[in-house]
Amino acid sequence: MLEHLTLYELNNLVRETIEEGMNREYWVEAELSEIRESRGHCYMELVQYVRDGGATERGSDRTGERRNSTPIARASAKCWQSTWSVVRPYFERVTGQQLHVGMQVLLQVYPQFHEAYGFSWIVTDVNPEFTLGDMIRKRQEIIRLLKEEGVYDLQKELKIPIFAQRIAVISSATAAGYGDFCHQLQNNEYGFAFHTELFPAVMQGEQVETSVIAALDSINARSDDFDVVVIIRGGGATADLSGFDTLTLAENVANFPLPIITGIGHERDESVLDMISNLRVKTPTAAAAYLIAHLKEVYDRIADAENSIYNKVLESIRYEWLRQERLTSLLSHLPRQRIGEGRYLLQMLANRLGVSLERLLEKKQYQLSNMQVQLDGYNPQRLLQRGYSITTYQGKVLRDSRQLKKGDKVETRLGKGSFHSVVIEKSENSK
Repeated sequence: MLEHLTLYELNNLVRETIEEGMNREYWVEAELSEIRESRGHCYMELVQYVRDGGATERGSDRTGERRNSTPIARASAKCWQSTWSVVRPYFERVTGQQLHVGMQVLLQVYPQFHEAYGFSWIVTDVNPEFTLGDMIRKRQEIIRLLKEEGVYDLQKELKIPIFAQRIAVISSATAAGYGDFCHQLQNNEYGFAFHTELFPAVMQGEQVETSVIAALDSINARSDDFDVVVIIRGGGATADLSGFDTLTLAENVANFPLPIITGIGHERDESVLDMISNLRVKTPTAAAAYLIAHLKEVYDRIADAENSIYNKVLESIRYEWLRQERLTSLLSHLPRQRIGEGRYLLQMLANRLGVSLERLLEKKQYQLSNMQVQLDGYNPQRLLQRGYSITTYQGKVLRDSRQLKKGDKVETRLGKGSFHSVVIEKSENSK
């Protein structure tokens, strides 16, 4: 019979070899492809990718969206409860995020091989500074790409309508922050009327990007029904907000036709979504406070205009009455034969006073209406209603026909509705 080993003996030999030859800890850089907790322990799957062409890469590209990549290494890792209970809160406190799939991490590990359960790396520490640096690099890369595309400042160019009362809200229906936002708007001290409509979305975790974009698409289909969009998050953990730092979501928000206000509760720093939105506030209640204050400012301007018109008219009336009193006093000293002439003159002055007052009121009312028209002109939606249109290709604003080729599909947005087109033939103007 051939000399042989049992499986247990072979595995035991492997264990002894690993324990003797790799009897220290290592720092390893990898990407999390899976992570879960069970009974206080943390179980991870680690991965490293290679780009098409053969060059290795450090996980996802800097925008947070994986390009064509192939895994070249995989391994399982475990962090026992005694270590995980210390490592996890420290990591979240430094980075402001939870460990999640797709995150680039630097782990301190040692090898372990069990005859029955196989090989795994045992995690003894996680370096939060490494992950924080990687997050910053990805964020800076997204900002650079947005600026190259010319969309970084598009939201800032939009003006929040002077009567911003129709609010589309993107939030979780069960979030405490959403309830606080609605309560503050509905119970404002001035009695202003606001109409809010919720477009539910996941506001934490891996589904943030796709969920928020779906909500934006629903609002865009009814953009004429709203003045402004508010994206709010509250009542949950402050960690795990990486879903708001993706290129695709940023491009959707930057190109959105309505002003977007964010109040997603970042305490540490701004997300990419905060940076490219029209206005960033810290909390949902702060978003409500801004909308109330904005409408109060408009109300005060109208009230000031009304008071100005009233005072001007009152001043004119007092002046004309003073003239009449002086004329009456003068007429009382005239000979009787001129009294009739004086009365006729007074009647003419009274008639002129009435006409002057009517004209003054009409003039001031016209000025007030003209002010309203000018303020309303800031609404970019009016441009679309005047016959202008916006054409997008693959979710981005189209400025040059040379970006297209035959067969490409584009979307054109009009004052009311939108339609899709397919490029059959194009002409290029070199000027």
